[in-house]
Amino acid sequence: MKVYIIGAGPGDPDLITVKGLKLLEEADAIFYTDSLVNDQLVHRAKPEAEIVPTAGMHLEEIVTEIVERVREGKTVVRLHTGDPSIYGATLEQISLLKKQGINVEIVPGVSSVFAAAAVAQAELTVPDLTQTVILTRAEGRTPVPEREKLEELAKHHCTLALFLSATLTKKVKSALQAAGWSDDTPVVVVYKATWPDQKIVRSTVGTLDEDMRTNGIRKHALILAGWALDSSIAERNYRSKLYDKTFTHGYRRGEK
Repeated sequence: MKVYIIGAGPGDPDLITVKGLKLLEEADAIFYTDSLVNDQLVHRAKPEAEIVPTAGMHLEEIVTEIVERVREGKTVVRLHTGDPSIYGATLEQISLLKKQGINVEIVPGVSSVFAAAAVAQAELTVPDLTQTVILTRAEGRTPVPEREKLEELAKHHCTLALFLSATLTKKVKSALQAAGWSDDTPVVVVYKATWPDQKIVRSTVGTLDEDMRTNGIRKHALILAGWALDSSIAERNYRSKLYDKTFTHGYRRGEK
């Protein structure tokens, strides 16, 4: 007995993986987060498949209904937005399912962090500038461990990707400033990356809160911050070793 937890991707229905789509099309029952997952994906299910929206359900309700379908011998898919491993609330579901003797197979998806970087045409790890990306969130109703406070993480001065922080931009601004970030440090906010109503806002640490207010963005946004997001970075001479003509590796002999 098994449940398939599938990452639906960030919004564009074509960004689900081939494996995820195949399982979706074969499923007898699909439980999906209808507040976040594109409805076009569930329209690809077979006509007789049962579609169960879960935005209005609590954890135990969802798991109970999934267990019922699995024990009826049905192929069950749990469809999550983005990638299930990042703020997906999947661990608690897996724990309850395993207590019922039901195994889980996770099919990864395209995370909103990579969709946001793609539409912003940004490389998050730029040679000689930053080689680290921290995926985190500002502290809101869900607490953050003391050692993972945003101010502490920001002291690394690498690229930051902030999930679930669109309503906390005053905290974000204060934390970055306290960590020594200058007010002109670039920030890119991507609202609903890859959806038809996607919006890209180029901002800075100093103007982030004001720009979010001006654009009316209070949810469904990914915040990318750091000098890798500088809109003029392509004009600078940041080059990797990988494609340097003098760099030798297993597939190419470098020139002297």
